[in-house]
Amino acid sequence: MGRLSVVDEIFLRTHRGLGTPIALQGLWRTGDRIDPQLLHDVHAALRIGPLGRRVIRPRVPGARRSWQLNTRAYPLVLIDEPIPTTALMAWADTQGADLDPEFGPGWRLSAVALDDGGSLVSLTCSHTLADGRALVLAADDALGGTSLTAQSTSSSAPRSDWSDASRQWSIVLRGTARALRHGIPNQPRQATPRNLASGSAPTHGAILQCAVADWDRAAAAQNGTANSLFISLIANMLWASGFQQDTIAASLPVDTRDEPRVDNDLAMTDITIDHTDTPSTIREKSRAAYEHRMSSPGGMPEELLQVIPDRWAYRLSKGAGERDILCSNIGTLPATLRTLGPHRCLGVAARAIHPGLTAAQLPRTRLSGYLCRIADDYLLSLVSLDPTAIESSTALAGLAQQTVLNHGLHARAW
Repeated sequence: MGRLSVVDEIFLRTHRGLGTPIALQGLWRTGDRIDPQLLHDVHAALRIGPLGRRVIRPRVPGARRSWQLNTRAYPLVLIDEPIPTTALMAWADTQGADLDPEFGPGWRLSAVALDDGGSLVSLTCSHTLADGRALVLAADDALGGTSLTAQSTSSSAPRSDWSDASRQWSIVLRGTARALRHGIPNQPRQATPRNLASGSAPTHGAILQCAVADWDRAAAAQNGTANSLFISLIANMLWASGFQQDTIAASLPVDTRDEPRVDNDLAMTDITIDHTDTPSTIREKSRAAYEHRMSSPGGMPEELLQVIPDRWAYRLSKGAGERDILCSNIGTLPATLRTLGPHRCLGVAARAIHPGLTAAQLPRTRLSGYLCRIADDYLLSLVSLDPTAIESSTALAGLAQQTVLNHGLHARAW
């Protein structure tokens, strides 16, 4: 099944406590009670799908870790006792616990009844297994959409540990020698420690739903695109929350896959936003940024992170992709995800959550946004990582709705 990429291993280290823990989550909200048998069928499909794998360690120093098939899964979680719709985000936040991409199941499927007569279905997986787009592809595969072969779940061809180690060391030694001719590289900027009240929750989440026609109209009115409007909204939400800096650094993930494939196939770029920026100027800044992806510090070969001990690799790359905000545009979701069997979905959202995150692990990022389109709606998922500025999910939803309104939009909070 191939070898882990540099990005895969970065997220594996976060799973081990070296960095901000991250899990990906897809959420389906239905207007009626979900059929348990349907979810059992989806669960069975996921077990043998591209998320059904785990990490195994190499036997030779310098060789990359490998993927191995793993059909063991957490049991399907079905909660029949309805919870209030006001508590659905809090419930969703708990579904990333105990995911283990190395020694145990790295994904979980669960569902809970809502007191409005509907249901909320959650699919979570460790970020080691997949990025946001990959989770969408895995769900599409399990729901009978585009079928993914074993070959399409990894871009790294199998090779022996000895052969892989030889290749890795050759790349690292040559690349490091070239990079050091320019001096010792600087480390990425580190997060400033934040003092939080005892017991305060590190993150809060909210989801807003907006008609595509309205969103696109607002973007066009400001000579922007759906994506640049999205970035503008996240930046202005951060300022509205009390962020004191005159500029905001935005991290922008870029999907780099050339075919449907379930892995971490992404690169990062960034832009700087100031108070004068609009969706129009952000559009131009983003267009230029997408041509210049982030690289390893000082031109060091990224493969270096795979041949040195994990703690060294963590120190060398700590904070590399972190900026003040994260704006991840996951794109248009497949039509397969609009329904779950006979159940029409009122909305489908995708985001990242941070199971087990402590105040000491808070990254530089203060606010993360995730945008996806399903049918005639955009779903904007928000995760605040600044509990001092945003004290609750309700406060985050209210802040988001006001910011959206300031951009000429109306959106409904989940």
